[in-house]
Amino acid sequence: MTFRGAFALTVRTVFTDASAVATLVLAVVLYSFFYPAAYQAQVVTSLPVAVVDLDHSGLSRSLIRRVAATQGAHLVAMPETFDEARSLLATDIIDAILVIPAGLSRNAARGQAGQIMLFGSGLNLNRAKTTLVALGEALGATGRDAALTRARYTGAPAPPSIRLIPRPLYNTREGYGSAVVPAVAPVIIHQTLLFGMVMLAGTRREGMGRLRFSLPGFAGVASAFATLGMLNALYYQGWMYWVQDFPVNGGIGAALVATSLFIAASVMFAMFVGSFFRTRERSVQLLAVTTVPMFFLSGFTWPSPPLPLHWLAQLLPTTPGIAALVGVNQMGASLAEVHGALGHLALLALAYGLLAWWRLCIFNTAAEKGTI
Repeated sequence: MTFRGAFALTVRTVFTDASAVATLVLAVVLYSFFYPAAYQAQVVTSLPVAVVDLDHSGLSRSLIRRVAATQGAHLVAMPETFDEARSLLATDIIDAILVIPAGLSRNAARGQAGQIMLFGSGLNLNRAKTTLVALGEALGATGRDAALTRARYTGAPAPPSIRLIPRPLYNTREGYGSAVVPAVAPVIIHQTLLFGMVMLAGTRREGMGRLRFSLPGFAGVASAFATLGMLNALYYQGWMYWVQDFPVNGGIGAALVATSLFIAASVMFAMFVGSFFRTRERSVQLLAVTTVPMFFLSGFTWPSPPLPLHWLAQLLPTTPGIAALVGVNQMGASLAEVHGALGHLALLALAYGLLAWWRLCIFNTAAEKGTI
């Protein structure tokens, strides 16, 4: 079959198969609205906290008022002891504890250091970060006021007024969705391509009993799926990011290069994997459980997995794909700054391309002739 014939047949097969259309087209559109919907609030606020006041002074009451006024924390309990507060934390009633020790006001009046303890829950790192940052801001403001008050009464020179103003460089809204969704988007694009291509490979095996291509036919099929993958990726990186108001700081040229390499690696990976499946349903049954592990292995949420899992992650196109696409799209990186991820994608595209070509153009042909 010629390149043009294979390309046209693949596109026609995709759009005449309802399951393939649902997987390769409709699922991409659905997830572009469904997945970001959980993160519309972007920044969590008013998370429950408890304060254990063992000092019972004017300074501690001032600190408690500041805690109650912060946006990120909502004061819901003031237990008498730390053990009571810890039981609230253990049962997930609160997300953080602030312990004000006895003698804090006396130490502040003398100019001595005091120890204030913060405890956060590790069950939800994002919520813990929000509450601890809010409590830290209240502590900083109270400490500055205490230092100014002491300077006025003692005649000592007032401490320099230092105010820390954080300026996020990439995720300017500091939203959870703006951080997570652009990293998950390459996984969605990769998995929809993988599921759709492997499902259609199983369908062809069921109908024809074989899965064999000439070199032009192989190139035509790969190009057809790569075109669909590029359209899906450009839909996410262009229209969807704009509609959902996610940060985009990169240039079009860098994004096109990174996206092209990622789609090429994903298509070659899917063609190689699809060459092993003989039935349509079995492919989806076995591959459906790979999405979440694939995201965790990418290093985005688990930066230091055990060494065997780290090496396994390097075999997946999503690992360098997330690094490259988030780098050029959200962080404004140049191609030179993500050259490692781009080289990794090119190597995977070449390696899986050769393996898929061997499986689909040489191995199956030889097997049909009885030589393998």
